[in-house]
Amino acid sequence: MKKTVALMVATSAAALAVPAAAQDATAGTFTGPRAEVLLGYDISKAGSTVDDDANADNDQSIDGFGYGVGVGYDFNAGGVVLGVEGEWTDSTAKTEFTDGDFEGFGLGNVETGRDLYVGARVGVLAQPDLLLYAKGGYTNARYNLESSFDGEQYNAKIDTDGYRVGAGAEYALSTNTFAKLEYRYSNYSDAEVDFENENIADQDLGEIDTDRHQVMVGFGYRF
Repeated sequence: MKKTVALMVATSAAALAVPAAAQDATAGTFTGPRAEVLLGYDISKAGSTVDDDANADNDQSIDGFGYGVGVGYDFNAGGVVLGVEGEWTDSTAKTEFTDGDFEGFGLGNVETGRDLYVGARVGVLAQPDLLLYAKGGYTNARYNLESSFDGEQYNAKIDTDGYRVGAGAEYALSTNTFAKLEYRYSNYSDAEVDFENENIADQDLGEIDTDRHQVMVGFGYRF
């Protein structure tokens, strides 16, 4: 009888030790510096104030494959995770002619260039190895413009400024590695054209209205 009781106690202790060990393996997971690779879907489109409802054939958007890198630092403030982060991303999206119709969205014949983002995020632990978070900050996106004047080809860059908000889930694969899924929305409201030709002065476009939607996955490492 004593052997049976001892065996039951030992078995129960081992069962309790498994989740405890799992928690120890991910303890402090969502703290400290991190670096990550980002991949996903990217679409830029005309905002509501410049939407061309009269042209049903123009979807007024460009989409493609987004990719980039990010860095950040997180701090666990007693169940709430606070963080700062920055990103450099790019995209394959560009305007196209479809069946003779120009699929423009208010910025001309462009291809998407680099996008810079800096912001903050706040999250809560849904479970020891799963973080649910919201984010927001400043974004500066570049669209490379291709055009011609009097038969001469010239290139320029449209620099746009705006804000970004988003939400996501981050899962700790181990103490140092993680994977995440994130949706983010950006709106660009100010733009300037920077011409590569020094003889052409840069031009302030003033207020614009460009929306951007992205669904990104990330794989990263915590140091």
